[in-house]
Amino acid sequence: MMPPRKTTLDKLDYQIICELHADARVAASTIARKTGANERTVRKRIDRLVSDGVLRLTAIIDPAAFGYLITTDIFLEADPSQEEAIIKRLQAMNEITYIAYGLDSQELSIEGRFKDNEELRNFLLQVLPSIPGVTVTRYALVPRILRNIDEWMPDEKDFQNI
Repeated sequence: MMPPRKTTLDKLDYQIICELHADARVAASTIARKTGANERTVRKRIDRLVSDGVLRLTAIIDPAAFGYLITTDIFLEADPSQEEAIIKRLQAMNEITYIAYGLDSQELSIEGRFKDNEELRNFLLQVLPSIPGVTVTRYALVPRILRNIDEWMPDEKDFQNI
């Protein structure tokens, strides 16, 4: 069951999101010109979309530009009595780009980025096992990411009033 939406989205919202998705630095005046909407309306819509949590305007960093060429999906078993401390510790680790609960109540799924195989090996064999309550259950090297979260867009039909 889907949670209720905080806001109603329409065709103008969709057009604004598409423009920002293509270039988050695009000016509201340019979006207004392309959509036929008033520039002030576009600015207010962008503000509402951000404040309602529909979108975040942020810089996406390419890990490869900094030499992080190895990506690994890692699955952990976390002791439920230490879960909060484990998650805080994982969140503080620069190598980890993604943390999520797994299907099993004790499973955590993380994504790590590393500069070389030695860093990865050390992380898997030394760093993670040193965290009390954590067991590495499996991992998978990711040779190439085909689609990342920053490329995802909802279907046009998800905008109710289109």
